[in-house]
Amino acid sequence: MNGSLSNSPPQLAVVLLSGGLDSMVTAALAKEQGFAVHALSVDYGQRHRLELESARRIAERLCLVRHTEIALDLRAFGGSALTDTIDVPKSGVGAEIPVTYVPARNLVFLALTTACAEAAGARDVFIGVNALDYSGYPDCRPEFIASFTETARLGTKAGVEGAPFTIHAPLQHLNKADIARECQRLGLDPAWSWSCYDPTPEGQACGLCDSCRLRRKGFAEAGIVDSTRYDA
Repeated sequence: MNGSLSNSPPQLAVVLLSGGLDSMVTAALAKEQGFAVHALSVDYGQRHRLELESARRIAERLCLVRHTEIALDLRAFGGSALTDTIDVPKSGVGAEIPVTYVPARNLVFLALTTACAEAAGARDVFIGVNALDYSGYPDCRPEFIASFTETARLGTKAGVEGAPFTIHAPLQHLNKADIARECQRLGLDPAWSWSCYDPTPEGQACGLCDSCRLRRKGFAEAGIVDSTRYDA
């Protein structure tokens, strides 16, 4: 008998799966690293609800071990073009934090994902934030991820008992072209994911919001065809 062989199951990780390109690539990278992936998606009342359908599709196509969807309606707070009656800007990516920023969204969602992980006995949490080609959201920065890791250590039973969480942000220092290349390398269909903040009534991506512009720019710079259908 070869003592080096192990029949132990793969280690569990919980991935925050929005349904967007970045979260899809992140989930696939977690699988590639050998984790059994439990995905968590949040229905927060977002106007681009097609991303939830995409999250379900991604979970099915990647054969994830579990996909949990919870409702937390942030429309009760508003304050964002994604959860309030504020027009989604389409004039180009600016230097200021845009009105599509949802107040404390990643802070709230990482807390939920960590709670899900602790309940499931997982100690690895994955999130698809990146700090290069993005819209300037403060909760995508490395400083935020590092700070949240310490908060999770201090604020959970697992953390205070010496089994802290590792918060993985594998796309942190990639630009959109890099992410497009990873999408292709991993054998993913870009059309499984959804990035547009303001889809048309016919279900096409608008092509003009910040998210569409950054996504299209990334695929163009990578020289890779994005199979997503755009209206403009």
